[in-house]
Amino acid sequence: MLRILCLALFGLLPDVRADPGALLRLGMDIMNHEVQRAMEESHILEKMAAEAGKKRPGVKPIKGLSNMKVKDVITPIITLNFVPGVGIFQCVATGMTITGKSFTGANMEIIVVLNITATNRFLRGEETGLPMFKSEGCEIILVSVKTNLPSNMLPKVISKFLDSTLHKVLPGLMCPAIDAVLVYVNERWASLNHPMPVGRMGTIKYALASTPTTTASHVQVDFSPLVQQQMGKTIPLTNTEEALEFPGNYTEGSSQLLLSAAFLTAELGLLRKSLDVKIQDKMIGELPPQTTETLADFLPEVAEVYPKPKPLVTQIKLNKSPKVTMKSGKSLLHLHGTLEMFAAQRGKHPVSLFLLEVHFNLRIQYSVHENRLQLATSLNRLLSLSRGSSSVGNFNEKELISFITDYLQEAYTPVVNDVLQVGLPLPDLLAINYDLAELDIVENALVLDLKQA
Repeated sequence: MLRILCLALFGLLPDVRADPGALLRLGMDIMNHEVQRAMEESHILEKMAAEAGKKRPGVKPIKGLSNMKVKDVITPIITLNFVPGVGIFQCVATGMTITGKSFTGANMEIIVVLNITATNRFLRGEETGLPMFKSEGCEIILVSVKTNLPSNMLPKVISKFLDSTLHKVLPGLMCPAIDAVLVYVNERWASLNHPMPVGRMGTIKYALASTPTTTASHVQVDFSPLVQQQMGKTIPLTNTEEALEFPGNYTEGSSQLLLSAAFLTAELGLLRKSLDVKIQDKMIGELPPQTTETLADFLPEVAEVYPKPKPLVTQIKLNKSPKVTMKSGKSLLHLHGTLEMFAAQRGKHPVSLFLLEVHFNLRIQYSVHENRLQLATSLNRLLSLSRGSSSVGNFNEKELISFITDYLQEAYTPVVNDVLQVGLPLPDLLAINYDLAELDIVENALVLDLKQA
């Protein structure tokens, strides 16, 4: 029976804390898939077997064995277990057939089943600052050995020869294979050091906030994301005093990504200038023609100044960064700014009719496409409306609530959605496919329940 080798992954990163804006919980589903894929895609055991019989500089030939070849490598059996406060306990079992000419001159065949043991420490790379696994103390444990050499031919000599031969061949064959798999896994973290663009407005970088921690069911990675505008200015995360926690209703051992409302607010801060718009279309969605005549139905004072219809031009500017709020099952995008309407005049500059201070919010629907978080909005509510200036006399701004509400839904919300189509980047690590995730809005955060294909 195949027994299992032991590979311990120790977490020894420096314990530096920062306020996290995103949390990643890697369960056994993700970790097992990644290690298995690393072993399969690297084909490392087959490559090591192919190299086994070749002459290598500095490696002495094995006494009593010539024309050595390795074949029939058994597909590794891999199981993983989390070790709280330490890392991952990985168990692998494999086997192979070693052939060649023995010291007797006969063709020899040795069928080996074995375990490999190694301690692999989880370190921070000195140059990259990224998590990395490093193997130490690799050992080979023989589970069973069968040979075609005659058992009655000097048993002690044969036993000594097999023991000597295998202990010379197997460490040099299998231990580099373990190292190579770790290199493959380590490369899956490398992209964390690469800032990811948000259109042309800036970048997001998922920097580690602290040492990854291990429990009996998962590894947790805390991120302190860096949100940088195109000119290099960093947008800080606000409200980070609120503790981020995963909800307790997920299956033990599953994987989730949690994005805080504060982090999403900072990301949307990159798009603030893109949300300042001037709209001069006469026909917009389901709205009536955008003219002073239509406006006068809500604000009679306009007809007194402009008895003949004039096209309307509307300018909306934000005076605060967008803010995301989240309650269970519902997320809102709060926008504060000014809405100024002008009467267009042929050959002349438009004339300002009035300027309103507005606060409204949009309801956000989240999805993931091509590993980017997508947001789509619809008007939720016009929260406040106050007059800042007017060239058509004093009026009660409440008369415009219906007109402005319809305008924001039909004219401005599509502009917001066009801007949001750029999508927000998600942590690029371990080749996680976020498109398969199930999304859930919880208190102050968005949770992506990660799935494997």
